[in-house]
Amino acid sequence: MTDGPKITFPCDYPIKVIADGVEGLSDLVLNIASEYDESLTADKLSERQSREGNYRSITIRFRATGEDQLASLFSDLKKQDVIRMVL
Repeated sequence: MTDGPKITFPCDYPIKVIADGVEGLSDLVLNIASEYDESLTADKLSERQSREGNYRSITIRFRATGEDQLASLFSDLKKQDVIRMVL
């Protein structure tokens, strides 16, 4: 039995970013992600603030074309000091 790909590309792929609750966070995430998906616009992004207001979670509906693209995007997002987790 061989393990096939778990995701069939291309596909719409939700990415969740959990970060400090700083100004401009959604623009930061959108700018980084749009380098990998030129069709990405602000309407494909949703944002929630934590109850205490210390953190924000941003979910983007991203057009994924392959595992390498996703790995590079996750890496670029994780390099940002304000970003705590990328799922």
